[in-house]
Amino acid sequence: MKYLTREQVIKLHQALIEASGGSSGIRDVGMLDSALKTPLQTFDENELFPSVLDKAARLAFGLIKNHPFIDGNKRIGTHVMLIFLALNNIMLSYKDEELIDIILKVASGKANENDLYTWIKNRQA
Repeated sequence: MKYLTREQVIKLHQALIEASGGSSGIRDVGMLDSALKTPLQTFDENELFPSVLDKAARLAFGLIKNHPFIDGNKRIGTHVMLIFLALNNIMLSYKDEELIDIILKVASGKANENDLYTWIKNRQA
């Protein structure tokens, strides 16, 4: 499986802020690391998030909910999820409104990791 590094995520965040506005910078590097490392967690040598889809949902959820950046956490969570899936040869088919809806639901607490996983699974191209 291919992963984005912390440095790549920070550069992507900066590019998103420059393109769409907002405040740049990291609010909490520990929360950023937590969001990026949680998909790799194991217990008793078993992955807690074994599939690419599990990891993608966990990445997005962590970046959105942990608020590691000063601004743009929903944007970076969305983009990292989509890039991670693409790096691992998974493309999604969705309308922009559907993507916006699930991301806003995650951010507001109306959708959890399982809801996001199901959303991703149901939109594999």
